[in-house]
Amino acid sequence: MPIQSRRAALPALRPTLGRPLSAAFVAGAVAASVVVLPLRPAAGQYDVPYVPTPQPVVDAMLEMAQVGSGDYLIDLGSGDGRIVVTAARKFGTPGMGVDLNPERIAEGNANAERAGVTDKVKFVRQDLFKTDISDATVLTMYLLPQVNLRLRPVVLDTLAPGTRVVSHAFDMGDWTPDETRTVEGKRLYRWVVPAKVSGTWDLRSEGGGARLTLDQTYQRFDGAVRADTGMARLTGGRLEGKDIRFTLAMGDGEARTYTGTVEGDRMSGTVEGGGTWTAERTGG
Repeated sequence: MPIQSRRAALPALRPTLGRPLSAAFVAGAVAASVVVLPLRPAAGQYDVPYVPTPQPVVDAMLEMAQVGSGDYLIDLGSGDGRIVVTAARKFGTPGMGVDLNPERIAEGNANAERAGVTDKVKFVRQDLFKTDISDATVLTMYLLPQVNLRLRPVVLDTLAPGTRVVSHAFDMGDWTPDETRTVEGKRLYRWVVPAKVSGTWDLRSEGGGARLTLDQTYQRFDGAVRADTGMARLTGGRLEGKDIRFTLAMGDGEARTYTGTVEGDRMSGTVEGGGTWTAERTGG
């Protein structure tokens, strides 16, 4: 399904088209007192209308993503390229913009040249659902709710743990954002792609061992615990990228909080109050 950017050109550039439906709305208002907008664009139009994104919103999105020169940013529906160009100009971040409209690609390239960042960025004309996003450490988007939902499994399965995802205006359904902001009346959402921890883990620490059977939903998890000393209860399971935190409430009433890092099928870290721990996944 072809996807078109929602962003308008930079104010200094020549004017570009606004919402594709605006002309139809005006014409329809003359003909009738009630205008019903189509749920889908007419043939030849793009599925995501071209809507301006204020520069302060762009700046806030990049701040939320904490972009730096060591990141690689991919912007889906890049429009005139302002997110990619701003990241490269202000933070030295290399990146790629993806859009289906050749006019937007041309604007992005022109803006990159004007900003002197053509060595750091590129713009490709491509369907975003056919785009390899696996290299991104930062992913930005201003699309539509149903498009975000289609992208969600791709984001979770393709991007490395710790990748920051920032969306303008629309969330990702029941995937709770790690941060939200409102800038100039625009709602912004940030998620950090979590490591995958579902499965059975053998945990070892100086205070004893336990078998954890974890069930993960996005950045939260719970599960069953059988400790060396008997049954225990897991609470507060939380992930932010590779960073993990959870508490084991032991049968004797003692509670131990574990923090650490997930690296594939291994975890390790420290126990609050002293000591270290490791865990290895033994089953999916």
